[in-house]
Formats: sequence, structure tokens, C-alpha cells
Amino acid sequence: MHTVKRAVIMAAGIGNRMCPVTLTTAKPLIKVNGKRMIDTVIHALHANGIREIYVVAGYLKEQFYSLEKEYPGLSVIENPYYDTCNNISSLYVARDLIGDTIILDGDQIIYNPEILDPRFERSGYNCIWTDTDTDEWLLTVHGGIVTSCSRTGGRNGWQLFSISRWTEADGKQLKAHLEYEFETKMNRQIYWDDVALFCHPEDYRLGIREMKPGDVIEIDSIAELARTDESYKVFLAQSNRRARLKEGGLSK
Repeated sequence: MHTVKRAVIMAAGIGNRMCPVTLTTAKPLIKVNGKRMIDTVIHALHANGIREIYVVAGYLKEQFYSLEKEYPGLSVIENPYYDTCNNISSLYVARDLIGDTIILDGDQIIYNPEILDPRFERSGYNCIWTDTDTDEWLLTVHGGIVTSCSRTGGRNGWQLFSISRWTEADGKQLKAHLEYEFETKMNRQIYWDDVALFCHPEDYRLGIREMKPGDVIEIDSIAELARTDESYKVFLAQSNRRARLKEGGLSK
């Protein structure tokens, strides 16, 4: 049995699909029903005794530094590649911290802190079983081991969420693979999850940790934000209007 020692929160993205809200506010710092998304993540980590926390920031990075005062034990790491590379760059800049580590996104809302339990048997992802169609990444599992992953989704599989734990040994291996992909292959337009699931799957024996629907939600668009918090419906209307104007070749 392994125990999580630290957490790395990915929070560097621009959040284009959440415009216009993200024009002035970093996506993880958006308030949903009165609470910032990243606060639900940090509070859930604290509830599980995880207080060594690193937030990888890029877009509007200056907005994150107040978290260091709010939450003792939290440090901000800057990702200078956030606007030219995919999120492999965020874990690359935090690669020395991987090992008995939980890695998760800051732009999700955690309703059930138990899903961040620090005890784990093998490296792997939090997942929810789905027998209906989804376009999210879907894992196939046999004998408790992930055997394949579909980027295009499907049905009757384990939907991957951006919460994962990594043992010390797998963390060292993941660090080496990140350096190889980012530095040697210059493979910078991929997700960091691609490294273990697609680039070097033969080197990992990942497992899953089952969750239930409603334990956590990921908000990826202004439409999803408006459905979760009705106060953002006005922004959804603005976004839809801009889209119609763009399709019609008109300007504002």
C-alpha cells in the first residue's frame, strides 16, 4: 500500500471554451455557486491530510499567488510554455515532484472528498463506469489492470477523470518519459496523460479507483458552467451570439 505525500494541481490552461468569463479570470479561480473551483480541490486534499500542494500556473498566473497566503503548504510553479504547448508542459515543469503524488486538475468541482483518499495500491486514474455513449477518454480494464484507452470514447468502459496517483517508482519512470517526449522528441502538443497511456503503455501497469456519478464534475465549456450555475447564463447568451455572428461572417 502506498500513501500520497503531495499533490500537483494543473491550472495553467487558457480556458478558451469558457470565454468570455476566462478573459479576466483564470479558469480554476472561477466561482461556481459562490465557491472557486480550485478551492473544492484544495479543501478535499486537506480533508485527506494532503497539505504539500503545488499549483502549476500559466495563464493569468499572478492571480494564483494569493493562494500561497490562503493555504500554508501550497506553492505556485510557473509554466512558461503554457501558451505554446499542450498540458504535457505543465507536468514537465513539475516532473521532479512526481512520486507518491496525486495529480489533478484545478478546474473541476469535488463534491465527495473521499475520492482523494491518499492510500493506493498501484498507479492509476479515478474513473466512473459508463454503459452509455461518451466522447470522453474511456479505459478498458482486465484483472484490475488498464489494457487500453480510447481517446474517442465509446460505451461499456471506465471514463477517465483528471485525478491520478503515482507510486515513487512509476513517478521516476514518468519523469524520464516526460523528459524524453518533451526534450528529445519535442512532442509538445500532447496531453501529459498520453505519455503513459499511449506513448509508453508497455512500461506501466495502471489500475483504476472507482467513483460514483456526482462525486466530481468537470466543467469544460461556458454551456456546462451555465448549467451548473445559472448566474452565467448571460455569458452563454453572449457566447452564442458571437458564434452566430462569426458563422454569418459578421463583425460585432
